[in-house]
Amino acid sequence: MAAVEFFVTPGVGEKMRQERHYSQAVRIGNVVEISGQGGWDDDLNFPESLEAEIVQAFDNVEKVLAAAGASWSDVVHVNSYHVISEPDGAFDAHNDVMVAQFRKRMDDRAPIWTETGVTVLGAPKMRVEIRVTAVVGD
Repeated sequence: MAAVEFFVTPGVGEKMRQERHYSQAVRIGNVVEISGQGGWDDDLNFPESLEAEIVQAFDNVEKVLAAAGASWSDVVHVNSYHVISEPDGAFDAHNDVMVAQFRKRMDDRAPIWTETGVTVLGAPKMRVEIRVTAVVGD
């Protein structure tokens, strides 16, 4: 049986492990699962613009993957959670940035993706949360 290893990033990850008793990633063999990452900075502040928040969430996913020995090029599955504020409930503003980041970070790889609209996420002002599964060396 493959060893189970848990990972956190310096700063935010260490703080969340201490305060909320969870890890940001687990690696079992060559499979890496990460907890949802928002668009926060190291002080848990969020940018004003939706685009900047989504880009920061992608950056945070990248940091957590790296801590577990993976990268965006290893990602096979993405779950994203979105607080939609547009009156018609459209995902358009979110999708434009999400898809641009997929193309930028994963080139020709097109992972499976489940996108869910939610009413609230785990921190005030948070509008997006991204969690991924990666298979290293597939």
